[in-house]
Amino acid sequence: MLRPLNALAFCALLAACGGGADDGVVDVAYIGDAASLYSSGTELTPGARLMRSAQRQGLVRFNASGEVIPALAERWIVTDDGRSYIFRINEFDLPDGSRLTAGAVAQELNRTRARLAGTSLGLDLAKVSDIRAMTGRVIEIRLRSPMPGFLSLLAQPELGVALREADAGPMVARIEEGVALLSAMPPEERGLSAQEDWEELVSEVHVSAFEAQEAARAFSQGRVDIILGGQLQSLPLAITGALSRGTVRLDSAVGLFGIDVAKPEGFLASPSNREALAMAIDRSTLLTQFNVGGWAGSTRIVTGGLPGDDGVVGERWQALSLEQRRARARATVQQWHAGSGVAPSLSIALPQGPGARFLFEALARDFAAIGVTLSRVSQNETADLRLRDTVARYAGARWYLNQFNCELSAPVCSLDTDFLVQLSLDAADPAEEASYLSEAEQTLTATNLYIPLGNPIRWSQVRAGVEGFAENSWAFHPLFPLSRAPI
Repeated sequence: MLRPLNALAFCALLAACGGGADDGVVDVAYIGDAASLYSSGTELTPGARLMRSAQRQGLVRFNASGEVIPALAERWIVTDDGRSYIFRINEFDLPDGSRLTAGAVAQELNRTRARLAGTSLGLDLAKVSDIRAMTGRVIEIRLRSPMPGFLSLLAQPELGVALREADAGPMVARIEEGVALLSAMPPEERGLSAQEDWEELVSEVHVSAFEAQEAARAFSQGRVDIILGGQLQSLPLAITGALSRGTVRLDSAVGLFGIDVAKPEGFLASPSNREALAMAIDRSTLLTQFNVGGWAGSTRIVTGGLPGDDGVVGERWQALSLEQRRARARATVQQWHAGSGVAPSLSIALPQGPGARFLFEALARDFAAIGVTLSRVSQNETADLRLRDTVARYAGARWYLNQFNCELSAPVCSLDTDFLVQLSLDAADPAEEASYLSEAEQTLTATNLYIPLGNPIRWSQVRAGVEGFAENSWAFHPLFPLSRAPI
């Protein structure tokens, strides 16, 4: 199936061997359109998060490996009860000559929190009870109860601080002919010690939006150094042959990759019928076309083993073989067929791209095995089923369950689940919180309105010699490290 890419793979080998001169610029192709890079909504698209994180940092930010590191805050402490985070911010002059103050930062964070109300990120921030300046350089954030992953949540680009005078970096950007040209700000402009020979040490980072096939072509021709934003639908376009092994980088991402029941009517009105679809899928072979090592399917909504997982929720139908599952599912379909007089036929909305075609073929085969016909439509068309493909923002069941809140995700939701998640906010201790969240996951699972497949697939392509890139669980690759800035 991937043989047509061999010529492209050969071009990639030539480009990789040639290397290209170090011109002091790192050229990045982001798979998406310009709107995906420059959108400014309350909750940003993945591409816009990249741009925002480069220009507007918060108290903390992510490094290349997805670890939380200091940003506006030079250091912090967490109280023993896990309910208070105290940050000491850097002192530096703003463009108008005034000093950055904790009061201004706290005020902006409170405004951002208010703007995010009604979004999934706003729900994630529901643990925050208060943000206040304690002194001119110290900010306290108080939580209703301890929250694993809170610093990762705080590092989200939407929580970058917008200063009235200018953004706080760590980069500045200008747009020329549709290309974003980003330069690392000198450390002394970010409250750090000056670095000798700064201009000679750092590179500019140029970011352009590309359609997936054009991005692959640009990389093979040596016109770009990195491709970011790769998802399952575009993975076959990457150069995955032996000649270019090492350039394709797969993130071990966590998050949601599965099927929403967008129209729970007809055959899909019954939870048991929806469960039949979930039982029919052979997750062990779902992505064999892609030769993705290390990917394992899952029947769970929440990725197992995350902080706070109490081990109560496990994989479904573990005592049954695939054949036994399909036999049960087939009997359910036949019963519905006998009662309705119509064999079930469903549509699924999928993105464009060869990877989505492979996924559709695998799902259609699995559903056909139990007597259900599946057809494919584009993402902007009405469909019975839709693909959900989202990387988690932080490690914890709360993120997953908030994605299905009924204010955001109807009809793929459960009011009972929302109630249990709300109760968990004020749990007396971590064990009680974990219990609420496990029960919430089981409640949502029982609706069978979401059919999990596994974790999302995210890929990048990185030319040899490029520094500042690392795979990580958030599939988030900040632009600042690509500049090779030492601090």
